[in-house]
Amino acid sequence: MAEPIYKVIFVNQNQVFELYAKQIYQSDLYGFIEIEEYLFGERSGILVDPAEEKLKSEFAGVKRSYIPMHAIVRIDEVEKEGTVRIREGGTGAKVMTLPLPGLKPQLGGGREPQGDA
Repeated sequence: MAEPIYKVIFVNQNQVFELYAKQIYQSDLYGFIEIEEYLFGERSGILVDPAEEKLKSEFAGVKRSYIPMHAIVRIDEVEKEGTVRIREGGTGAKVMTLPLPGLKPQLGGGREPQGDA
């Protein structure tokens, strides 16, 4: 049986990342998912995908990532690796992060701390 491949979609700094990896599991760090062995297409040819190159450079040298559970949008087990992507997750996007404790949403998408500061 072939080793499983996982497609992971998560939100990071107002961007939606879609990556592929061989290892995904719940971390010993409470509230985090661990991702290991990222897969980036080793395509031969002249065409270069800027999104894939950006992700390759961002994750170059990364052995393991700890992604907060609330940032995960979806994890799928897939038959083969696809194209990695980065999409903007700003206003009007279909993906939204969950509100964090201690922060209240403002009109216009900003956040303001609550409580005694």
